Amino acid sequence: MKVHYIYHSCFAVETVDTLLIFDYSQDSADGRLERLMESCWYKQRYFIVSHFHEDHFSPDIMKYMGARKLISYDTSKRRRIKPYQVTAVLRPGDTYEDEHLKMMAIRSTDVGISSLVWLPDGTTLYHAGDNNNWYFAETPEEHIRCSVDEMEGLFRSTLREIKMLTPCVDHVMFPIDPRLGSEMMRGACQWLQLIHTRHFYPMHCWDRWDEVGEGVEQLKELFPQTTFHLGNQSDTL
Repeated sequence: MKVHYIYHSCFAVETVDTLLIFDYSQDSADGRLERLMESCWYKQRYFIVSHFHEDHFSPDIMKYMGARKLISYDTSKRRRIKPYQVTAVLRPGDTYEDEHLKMMAIRSTDVGISSLVWLPDGTTLYHAGDNNNWYFAETPEEHIRCSVDEMEGLFRSTLREIKMLTPCVDHVMFPIDPRLGSEMMRGACQWLQLIHTRHFYPMHCWDRWDEVGEGVEQLKELFPQTTFHLGNQSDTL
């Protein structure tokens, strides 16, 4: 299996039979996803969309007629996508399953869903979407619709829900957002403290890789059992 970083919060996960594309908003400058779509033309392709925000969704996915599209309920509503135009519209708690994967839609602390995926060989994937502890220490007015304490409780409850489903996740794609200032690693640390993770992929970094890299170095010391991958270091992670 290969995990390709594309852009912002978009990853393409390539297996023998499938290509799973999470939160596509735009391709990389060198057309990485387009090359993958061409080379994997014979595989079953999926677009998985966590929510309607422009940095997580592009209507361009609709042009890929053969791809299966698993989208969040708010994307369907806000982007006016009819259920018959996609494979599944998912709300938190919903499950989609076919011959290639099983996916459960998990709650998010922001809009939409996050995605927990099981592959036939037992490999587990988690793409957070915008599920994070949005703790804006320097600018508290930026908190998403709730207080700091409410955000803390909401986020920890999503982690407990995931741990009940699986105590270990093989590949985790998770926001490390430099806009959170001194607390940008807070959500990632809380995740790694609770859920054993083999491979961790920062996302939602706004191309501020130097800042994110410094934070990841701290995580490496705290969680030596996890392998960390930075999207600016290689095409294939």
